[in-house]
Formats: sequence, C-alpha cells, structure tokens
Amino acid sequence: MDAVQRFELDELSTLLVGLIALFVGRWIRQSVPFLRRIDMPNAVVGALVVALIVLLMQVLLHFDVVFGSRTKDALLLIFFTSIGLSAKLSALRKGGVPLLILCAVTVLALFAQNLSGAVLASLWGAQPAYGVLAGSLSFVGGPGTAMAWAKELEAQGLVHAQVVAVGAATLAVISGALVAGPVTGWIVRRHKLHSSEGGPTDLTFIPPPAKDEAKPADTQIEALLSTVFVLALCVLLGEKLNDFARSAGVVLPGFLSAMIAGVAVTNLADAFQYKLDFAPIERGGALALQLFLVMALMSTPLISVAAIIVPLALNVMVQVAVTVAIAYFILFRLLGSDYDAAVTSGGFLGFGLSSMPVAMATMDEVGHRYGPSPKAFLLITLAGSFFVDLANAFVAKGILGLPYFHIMGG
Repeated sequence: MDAVQRFELDELSTLLVGLIALFVGRWIRQSVPFLRRIDMPNAVVGALVVALIVLLMQVLLHFDVVFGSRTKDALLLIFFTSIGLSAKLSALRKGGVPLLILCAVTVLALFAQNLSGAVLASLWGAQPAYGVLAGSLSFVGGPGTAMAWAKELEAQGLVHAQVVAVGAATLAVISGALVAGPVTGWIVRRHKLHSSEGGPTDLTFIPPPAKDEAKPADTQIEALLSTVFVLALCVLLGEKLNDFARSAGVVLPGFLSAMIAGVAVTNLADAFQYKLDFAPIERGGALALQLFLVMALMSTPLISVAAIIVPLALNVMVQVAVTVAIAYFILFRLLGSDYDAAVTSGGFLGFGLSSMPVAMATMDEVGHRYGPSPKAFLLITLAGSFFVDLANAFVAKGILGLPYFHIMGG
C-alpha cells in the first residue's frame, strides 16, 4: 500500500481555498432549490465540496491536504465577539413577560437536548460529552458553535469531536428546516387560529438591512475603523479574562471569554449612553462566521462522518421529538395558545433545531399563508439576538463540567 503524501497549505492559501469554496457553495445553492429552501449556508455546501475532493484525493491518489488553522481561530473569536456585542440586556424590557417565558423555555430545551443526547451517546457506548456536542451545541448553536466547541473538546481529548460536530450540525440544519414550518402550520390548523393583524399577506416583518451605502465614503471608513477597534478590544479583553480565569483554576474556551467581553463592552456603552454602530459589527461577524465555517468544515474527514451516520440519525430523531414536544406542550401553552403563540413556537423550532435564519424564514412563510404576527417576530428576534447563544454557551459549559461528562481518552 502506497504511503499517503501530505501537502500543507499556508494561511493565505487556506483562506483563498475557503473563499473559492464560498463562491462555489453560493452557486450550488442558487442552482438547487432544495438547498435554498432549507437555508443550508453557502459555507457548509462549499466546504463539503472541498472535503469531498480531499476525500477522493486520499482514496484514489493517496494524497492528503492539510489546511492552516491560525486564521480560522482568529475568525472564530471575531464571530463570537460580535455575538456578545449584540447582547443588549436592555432588550429584556421590550419583550416583557412573553420574552421571559421564551427565554426560560429555551433554557429548558438546552438542558433537554443535551441530556437526551448524552443518554443516547452512553447507550451507544460513547462518551456522554459527544451527546452534548450533538445536542444543543449542534441544534441550537448550529455549525459555527458546534465546530467551535469541537475544537475545544478535541484539545481535551475527545478525539472525534470535529467529525461528530460536522455530522450532527449538518443534519440539524436540514431537519430543522424541514420540521419547523409543517409543525407550525399543523398547530395553526389544529387549533383553528387566526392572525389578529388580518389574513395572509405578502408583507414580511423581517427588518430591512441597514443602507450603509447612503453614507459618505469617509463616514463608512470611520465606521469600519471603529468596528475593527471595538472587535480587537473585545478579543484582547477576552484573552485577559481567560488568563485571569486560568489563574483561578477555571478553564474557559477562548471564544466564550471573547463573547463575555463583548457583552460587557456593549452594556457599558449603553450605561454611558455611547452609541455603537451595530451594522458593521453584525456584517463583520457574519463574514467571520462564513469564513470560519468554510475553513473548519473543509478539513473534515468525510469517511469518518459516514462511519457514525446511524447514531447521528438516531440523535436527530430524538432531538426533533424532544424539541417539538417542548414547543407544543410547553411554550405554545405558556404563551396563551393563540396565533402569536403558534408563530412564536414555529420560530422557536427554527432556532431550536436549525438556525435563526430558518426561524425567520419559518415565521415569514407562516405569515404569508395564515396572516402576520409582529409580536412573534419581536420575541424571536430579541431572544435570538441577545440570549440564545449566551445561554447555550453557559449551559454547555456547566454540563460538561459535571463529573459524568469528564473526558477520558476520547
């Protein structure tokens, strides 16, 4: 058997391959309606193409490609910093009691997904930590969060963390997009619910993107420079927080400390009535996520994902059943069992099983068919913008710190 030759790409070459993969993924999604309908990210599609090419090279040519990782790690910190910067605690007042209910049920779903995943992993004879990775980190968190935690868990000895993260998160994106809409429509029809805002409409309640292009060029440059400064400051503060925590015997993932720093900075800015420009921050975070995802996923060994497809499929069925039960039997009823509660439950299923874009697309589609629900859009937007990722990170960190989830040699 021929020895496998390894070719290592430097950071710039890895970035260029990732950018090409993003363009290829975008072209494929535009060409395949099913991929557009389930809101599969361009980065996931393009990265899987690269990973498939690498797999064929390994099998047929005995040639392996090793991608650089330092740029990817920096992009991860930038993405989670942007999440922290959007977490304005003052938003709680806008949502009132329904938002508190939604947040409480979301925490319940995080625990339920992680515990059910851990039980399934244990029954399969695997480490329970794999169940957390294939639980809320993949379903509520999505591919970006799953891959971020996989990097941390692999460093702790969970040797197949990246493979599990890729498989679980990819199946989560697909299953959530397929389940959220039909279940929401079923709730509306079963309970004969109607929108208080009128009948079906072509209007969308997703806020339009900010029009930065209307600003003068020098103002745009100043906004970009301010964004770079704020992001760099938060990453630095996150590193200092990590050093302090490590000296106290507490190990925090680097991206978690960067997110905490972002939360502190944005809420301090609010306290001192300093207005941050969130449009470039959000776009910078979105760009960092796309590049991180494609660079992380394209190095995935696909043959290893195929080897665990059966437990991953069982996990999807369990997670869907648990999350749908929480949405219908708990959230829908606590919110009043009316039309707004049904649409909010649909959004909850969207981000609880797939992603925020799927949540928004689900509510938008339901609005087109049955009538608008501005209240549902407000609740889901507030929960998704400032609460979900923070809660997911802290719940996962807390669960993984329990003795039962201690990682022992993969």
